[in-house]
Amino acid sequence: MADRAKGSGDYFVNLLIHGFFRLVLLLPYKIRVPFAGWFMARLVAPLAGYTGRIRANLAYTCPELTKPQVARLCYEVPNNVGRSLIEIYSGDHFISRVRDTPLSGPGAEALQKAHSTKRPVVLVTGHFGNYDAPRAALIARGYNVGAIYMPMKNAFFNEHYEVAISNIGEPLFARGRRGLGQMLKFLRAGGMTGFLVDQYMKHGAPLQFFGKTAPTALSAAELALKYDALLVPIYGIRADNGLDFTIQVDAPIEHTDAKTMTQALNDSLEQLVRQHMGQWFWIHRRWKPERQARHQRKRAAAKIGPGPTA
Repeated sequence: MADRAKGSGDYFVNLLIHGFFRLVLLLPYKIRVPFAGWFMARLVAPLAGYTGRIRANLAYTCPELTKPQVARLCYEVPNNVGRSLIEIYSGDHFISRVRDTPLSGPGAEALQKAHSTKRPVVLVTGHFGNYDAPRAALIARGYNVGAIYMPMKNAFFNEHYEVAISNIGEPLFARGRRGLGQMLKFLRAGGMTGFLVDQYMKHGAPLQFFGKTAPTALSAAELALKYDALLVPIYGIRADNGLDFTIQVDAPIEHTDAKTMTQALNDSLEQLVRQHMGQWFWIHRRWKPERQARHQRKRAAAKIGPGPTA
């Protein structure tokens, strides 16, 4: 009964979200994107608890921010999230907006060379700006770019979400054994595979992000080492007009060890976020300090073992 009720809830939530997207997509692109941002910031974020989550994350990592600065970010962050979602669902309109955006940054030339020589590339970004803008721009240039993604928990929503991200470009690899096998084959053949590095991973390495421990997956760096692939941070930075982007390609991360390389990825993203605080998805539970503390207590208890018996 519980699973059935949950399925019904997911179904009706999806009806509302999908219905909203279909209505907003009827608007001209220059109107729909800012409208979706406003709607997310003013209506959805407060009701869904996103505003509280943003405040909690900022209090944990950036206690020096003033109340007006926090209030501004509580609007800017969900505004960017709303814009990003409707852009992804806008398909060809979004692609045409970003396709001719030049690649900038110290890693642009290395990326071009890897494309020419078919050297494998692991592209790494974060939930920042619009993370699909670089993928759309590269594919439009003829780069062979795939991406690994996490299917949404709401299966009804996931059906049309997969269609939307597929319209921007393929191949896509769902997290899991089958998707991993497909992705490895693609990478070995000289493809470029995109990863998101800024999600909480229960069994991730205890690396640093904004001065706090943030469990982080090492998989992107491990693949780069195993297949001698370039490890390249890349970002879609939203322009001041709210519609266009700068595609920033950082220099490839030097091959050392997976932890050192992944920390360099975290540092690269943090540096950019500090320059554009409103463009990172502060709605994510990136650190989960309470959960980390519980895991540490469990590990400590397991090491100690049962006490002596009489």
